[in-house]
Amino acid sequence: MDIMNLAKGMLADKLGANGDAVGDAIGGLLGEGQEMDIGSLMAGFQEKGLGGIASSWLGDGANEEVSVDQLKDVLGEDEVAAAAAKLGTDEGSLLDSLRDALPQIIDKSSSGGSLLDSVGGLGGLGNMAKKFL
Repeated sequence: MDIMNLAKGMLADKLGANGDAVGDAIGGLLGEGQEMDIGSLMAGFQEKGLGGIASSWLGDGANEEVSVDQLKDVLGEDEVAAAAAKLGTDEGSLLDSLRDALPQIIDKSSSGGSLLDSVGGLGGLGNMAKKFL
């Protein structure tokens, strides 16, 4: 499963924006370039004391909610502002959309074991785990 395409589609629908524009805007917000870096994203949640919330998004169980303030703290105020400006929307709308979409994106990418593929196999999973230590 291509996680970035899933993210672009979900966020484009929520924001009423072009998928390519969304990809460009969130590329720096959720990963590097056109690749979503789930390991770094999960590590960011862990560093901010929100590892439990992010962990609930993995697999097939219930997803805990995240607030827009928590998202802004994890993603970075400047990065959120830059992404909103690229999309021609306000930060609140972007954060609301991310608050709704991000748990679903991570959940769908980790459903049925596809998370292993998305983080680069066992080596990538090992690197992701090191970020939590």
